[in-house]
Amino acid sequence: MDCDEFVELVTDFLEGALPDADEARFVEHLTACDGCETYLAQFRQTIDTLGELPAESISGEARDKLLTAFRGFHRGE
Repeated sequence: MDCDEFVELVTDFLEGALPDADEARFVEHLTACDGCETYLAQFRQTIDTLGELPAESISGEARDKLLTAFRGFHRGE
């Protein structure tokens, strides 16, 4: 698993929704990648800080912009 795939799967991991094989690959990557370990910790902190926001509280356009920004940030763009 590379970092891009890790980022794509982080939500499913936190929700316990990954198939066993994918979860094992996710955890294996996590143990070897300090950057993804930090990313996961920041993701968890964001969830803890913000709690749960209803999906309808953000427009589709704003959601897309945020997702693009986060993906670009992870790749260093």
